[in-house]
Amino acid sequence: MKSAVRNTLSRLIGAVLAAAPIISALPSCESIYDDLPPCDHGVSLRFVYDYNMEYADAFPSKVDCLTLLVYDADGRYVGTYTETGEALRREGYRMKLDLEPGVYRFVAYGGMACEKASFGFVQEPAEGSQMSDLRTALDADCLSDDDRRNLHPLYWGALTLPTGDLYNEGVVRMMKDTNNIRIVLQQMSGDKVDVDDFDFEITDDNTLFGADNLTIPCGEVLYRPWARGQTSMGITDGGREVVAAFAELSVSRLMTGNAPRLVVRRRADGRNIIDLPLNNCLMMLKSELYADMPPQEFLDRQSEWSVVFFLSGDMSWIKTVIKINDWTVRINDSEL
Repeated sequence: MKSAVRNTLSRLIGAVLAAAPIISALPSCESIYDDLPPCDHGVSLRFVYDYNMEYADAFPSKVDCLTLLVYDADGRYVGTYTETGEALRREGYRMKLDLEPGVYRFVAYGGMACEKASFGFVQEPAEGSQMSDLRTALDADCLSDDDRRNLHPLYWGALTLPTGDLYNEGVVRMMKDTNNIRIVLQQMSGDKVDVDDFDFEITDDNTLFGADNLTIPCGEVLYRPWARGQTSMGITDGGREVVAAFAELSVSRLMTGNAPRLVVRRRADGRNIIDLPLNNCLMMLKSELYADMPPQEFLDRQSEWSVVFFLSGDMSWIKTVIKINDWTVRINDSEL
């Protein structure tokens, strides 16, 4: 019996030793064989947009087209990749790129390759260009009175990542560069406010960006409403409907280092009934829940704003109360 066991073990050991050369000859990504195809090598990128007040990834529902620029470790342009199909709607979407071994720098834009894009490259990246040359700008037509429209949302993200066999995985975190601001004028007594009695505008210098998504001064521009009209604010105790005026303005990224202003002008006499530093006004919304959040992060995460101004009988602003989104803020002149 012992002899039989020894014979069986001997045969097993012999089989393992015989198979060892065969196993060592199998292809692997750590070895190079002239007669075998190379292993897949590059990166697999996931794109996430959770830089919002909900801290939830909204990339699949918000970003409808994607442009990815690839630069090498020294900032030299390598190539451009785009995706405009339904693939972006999938939760598990990844962009796989076959790249030569090395470290690469990626700059991503959401919303730029779409048919209704509001932003574009000042000069298309091409062979020989540098990452430091990259500039994106708001289309001047978006500011034309003949073509005033809601800005198509723009998203930006960046990542530095080395390649790897079977694709090194990385996450490009995006942020939103466009804002929608809804201004509402309500009369305190409940009388109707006619939107045609007022002009609305925002001024800022925020239409040109570098590769780092910081604005580059290029001159102040004037944003005017892309939508305006009347809205019901409810019914008074006496059964009268309270009708307010509204205007919606779409603007580029708000920067704490800039000085945008919001102006509402009464057409009857040309008087500015509201003339405020916009950033200061919007920052009043910042709850103590976000006390540790830097001002720039707050302006970037909160991209949709609704501001209500209350007017007196002569249609002048009552400078004591502003309602911003769902918050009512009581103010004095020193706060603005």
